[in-house]
Amino acid sequence: MSADLAVRSPGRSSRLTGTKPLFRLALRRDRIMLPVWVLVLTLMVVSGGSSIEALYDTPDARAEVARSMTANSSLRAMYGPVFGDSLGALVAWRFGVFAATLAAVMSLIIVIRHTREEEESGRQELLSSAMVGRRAPLTSALLAALVANGLVALLITAGLASRGSTGALSLGLAIGATGMVFATMAAIVAQLTESARLAKGMTGGLLGMAFLLRAAGDSGRGDGSSVLTWLSPIGWAENVRPYAGDRWWVLLLPVAAIAATGAAAYTLAGRRDIGMGFFPARPGPAEGRLGTAGGLAWRLQRGTLLGWTVAFAVAGVVFGGMAGSAADLVGDNEQAREIFARMGGQEAMTQAFLAAMAGMLGMMAALYTVASVLRLHGEETSQRAEPLVANRLGRLRWAAGHLVIAFGGAVAVMLAGGLGLAIGYGDDFGPVLGAALVQLPAVWLLGGLAVLLYGALPKAAPVAWGVVGASLLIGWIGPALDLPQSVMNLTPFGHLPKLPGTEMAWSPVLLMAAGAAVLVAAGLTALRRRDMLT
Repeated sequence: MSADLAVRSPGRSSRLTGTKPLFRLALRRDRIMLPVWVLVLTLMVVSGGSSIEALYDTPDARAEVARSMTANSSLRAMYGPVFGDSLGALVAWRFGVFAATLAAVMSLIIVIRHTREEEESGRQELLSSAMVGRRAPLTSALLAALVANGLVALLITAGLASRGSTGALSLGLAIGATGMVFATMAAIVAQLTESARLAKGMTGGLLGMAFLLRAAGDSGRGDGSSVLTWLSPIGWAENVRPYAGDRWWVLLLPVAAIAATGAAAYTLAGRRDIGMGFFPARPGPAEGRLGTAGGLAWRLQRGTLLGWTVAFAVAGVVFGGMAGSAADLVGDNEQAREIFARMGGQEAMTQAFLAAMAGMLGMMAALYTVASVLRLHGEETSQRAEPLVANRLGRLRWAAGHLVIAFGGAVAVMLAGGLGLAIGYGDDFGPVLGAALVQLPAVWLLGGLAVLLYGALPKAAPVAWGVVGASLLIGWIGPALDLPQSVMNLTPFGHLPKLPGTEMAWSPVLLMAAGAAVLVAAGLTALRRRDMLT
């Protein structure tokens, strides 16, 4: 790559020199992550059309569910208002907000990965020693995000074209444009801070604020006209109103935001040195205060754990508040009841809904655990681990500090989610909390797999993300697509007892907990025997 960049005519290089090879490098590095994100996002939206058509197969049924959703403020806060009762409008209502949010997450990860993370690791300084323009890294990162969001928009348009090409195009563009808004926001944040972790946290905070603004606005008014809704880029996406009038002019808002924030990012990028930020890093104390590996791991991951814990508590309260409306959500639709029964394992709709939401929290908690485990891989590849384990601190003690945060943190986030779910529901406090905590063995099992992959095959450690993503995808859309039970059982969550309402089954819980312990032990054994950075 350096040779490719260096073969340039001498002289003063353009500020965009080297963009093309850096762009190719970004696509090569994201050759697995990017397609997975794009396919999962597309499948979630496109498959939703079939599931909603199966649930509400007549115009009268669709009109009734649209009226019910419009009258329910909790559901409006969660999914947004319903602007029409056609099949396409219901797909846009049910999946539009979440798809736009996930596109934003994908975009901020891509941009920070290829800007601030590259600078923090020192690789960007090495590349920039060749003839690379000052703004080439930022341009290549934004182009990678543009490719990802463009593919999402294109595939959603193609997948839903049979239900109305105009509405499919407006929905695809709304989701892709939202992703690009947060890509350019992430580009600004990447110039401000010297830490990739802090940059992700700040951009994630902006995304969370945008979601809460939209939710607050939609909960009060069911027509999307609240000022709070219009202050949120996610609110712009829903107000495009795919399949319900297609307000094309609303797309001018994200276009203007992309232009403004992109220009600001380019201006900032041209006024700082590589590796530096406009918010200087706070110097540490003159004397070290971290005496243990666990203390270091806690210092590195406490912000992430706090963010997940607060998010789970809030999500639990929201889901618990919606539980009482579960029966209104499906009405007399037997197919909808069967879907919730498959997710929740209980004929009583309220209990089935609570069980389904507890399971969803568990699958999200697996993302936290795997991310915390793979922090070991990041510390090793960034060469921060080698100076630690080269001294008296052994590898096992070093790894154990992070694993305590990963597996113990899963307990904290699920406890927060369970408490929120019980408080939001306002009844059956113990059973609802138990429904959340029973998800932990499955979370630990996936975390144990990540430990094994990291310890034995560090280059294959990111595969753990694919396993968790597949579990989330099967658990989310599997019941709606009526997948056979054999497929549902491919995820550890498919074997857990569906609490509350059913009897507690200890066998799968204990087996998964034991399996997680075996995987962790095997991973640590492999870590102890292999060379670091190999």
